[in-house]
Amino acid sequence: MDCGRNEMLDSFLADEIFDQVIYEGIIDFIISSNIRNGEYEGNRFIIKKMDLYNFIIFDEYEIDGKKSIGISFSIPKKRLTKVINGYAEKQGYKLRHHE
Repeated sequence: MDCGRNEMLDSFLADEIFDQVIYEGIIDFIISSNIRNGEYEGNRFIIKKMDLYNFIIFDEYEIDGKKSIGISFSIPKKRLTKVINGYAEKQGYKLRHHE
């Protein structure tokens, strides 16, 4: 990942993984084999599940009443679960591990 993606990933973690319940909802969405694709709408970021193993994270915002997508990046499931669990562990949350 380049510097911009790392900064965006850090912002995603800080803005979205802010308590145990939210962490569990996000990680359950990511690791669930029953959800093949879809979106998880967070406070600021959207996690787009492309298939069981690939995700796109993007910042969605409104301009003049129309939704716009800012910077986005793709990330594989293994890396995404690793960074989220690493962040959650630093926050003292009880971890859920992927299947």
